[in-house]
Amino acid sequence: MVGAGSTPEWREHLKAQLPSYMVPSHFVEMETLPLTSNGKIDRKALPIPEEQAGSGENHLSPVEELIASVWSQVLGVSNIGAQDSFFELGGHSLLATQVVSRLQEAFQIELPLRELFEHSTVETLARRIGQLRQGDQKPELPPLVPVERGEAIPLSYAQQRLWFIDRFTPNSALYNIPAVLRLTGDWALESLEKGWNQLLERHESLRTVIQEIDDQPVQQIRPYSPETIPVMNVTELPKEVRDNEMKRIIQNEAEAPFDLGQGPLIRVQILQVEEKEWMLLCTMHHIISDGWSMEVFLDEWMALYEEDISGTPAELNPLPVQYADFAQWQREWLKEDVLEQQLQYWKEELSGDLPILQLPTDRPRPAVQTNRGKMHQVLLSHPLREKLKEMSRQEGSTLFMTLLTAYQSFLSRYTGQEDILVGSPIANRNYREIEGLIGFFVNTLVYRADMTGKPTFQELLSQVREKALRAHEYQDVPFEKIVEVVQTERSTS
Repeated sequence: MVGAGSTPEWREHLKAQLPSYMVPSHFVEMETLPLTSNGKIDRKALPIPEEQAGSGENHLSPVEELIASVWSQVLGVSNIGAQDSFFELGGHSLLATQVVSRLQEAFQIELPLRELFEHSTVETLARRIGQLRQGDQKPELPPLVPVERGEAIPLSYAQQRLWFIDRFTPNSALYNIPAVLRLTGDWALESLEKGWNQLLERHESLRTVIQEIDDQPVQQIRPYSPETIPVMNVTELPKEVRDNEMKRIIQNEAEAPFDLGQGPLIRVQILQVEEKEWMLLCTMHHIISDGWSMEVFLDEWMALYEEDISGTPAELNPLPVQYADFAQWQREWLKEDVLEQQLQYWKEELSGDLPILQLPTDRPRPAVQTNRGKMHQVLLSHPLREKLKEMSRQEGSTLFMTLLTAYQSFLSRYTGQEDILVGSPIANRNYREIEGLIGFFVNTLVYRADMTGKPTFQELLSQVREKALRAHEYQDVPFEKIVEVVQTERSTS
């Protein structure tokens, strides 16, 4: 092909003219074509196309991860993202047959070949597989769009749980999300403050407080008004005193409770510790944020800061909806018949006696949970990590499923129990409109492993994989609703 245009443009043009299997897998741009001495194209001198790579988007769901893993094996393509198309990555009808057979085995469903042609991206195919696994019974969701802001904006289900906890344990910092960043070098504090204000204006959740109307909680979004970031300078203190003061300030900031009704539910301050060194302290209440949100928050803040100091456009896409729109939408569709249908799976999965894990510890379990604890991190070597990934690919599982299987096996071995339940957070951002929002979306899923009969690791992994995929299909049910219907005995310890 000769002429102007980009690879995506040429690919779209050819897709309109040719069947999918005839669209080239790779495009290589060249100034001139190599010629033989006879003036013909020297095919041996043509460059070998580099290995194709996908968009590499993060945050794939478990179903999307399995699909991407199968595509990677068949196509020899790495770093596949949710929006990547099977055919644009080099797939054709012959390879499609291989993919379909592997996906049928992985998901234990009947998957006609046409489904891959009609749902050619990872995301759309994952959604279709979810429908097939549920027998096409999953109801069509209403569109997630902006709604009118009335006086009473409902809380999401997750928010309502935290509001309820806050009413019974006020002045608690248990649900604070603190972050501390060390800034070194030449930082323009005015530009940081400008970016901070742009975020406040962009995300309604950062201006939200929780009020009560007739004893019912509602979201109240305050109008945007510019704010200043307080700066505390401790550079004049002797080093030892300064270090202790810095630790005290950080500790106090992280442990200071929020007033949900008064707000604001986010605090930011800067602590200058050297001439060119600052500590950026940011604490949010969980009711307006989660781990994914913190990543969005910091990424956008730094992009806006860079835009102001260097002129590099932040290129932040307009937000299609706000968190209040999501809460209203969730309340409208996840109710009555839909909620009952989703809850039915959890009623069956968590039926019978639910055991309390009896780990052999050197201290008795306290009568009331203290929430005192620590985190132990283990860094796996690169060779071990690669072996685990390879094993996951061979077994048709994700790395999470493999590690969860190992963890549940470990718990069973140390406790002697054969019924092992593990709760794990899930981002719960399975709708494109909410991917860039700051808000409280995370949910908890329960994975129950049956160790009776002493299954092999591969047998247990197969069980865990199926349980994980099923749990993901019913992730929309708030954990607190599951607790309500299961009616298990609650332990204060």
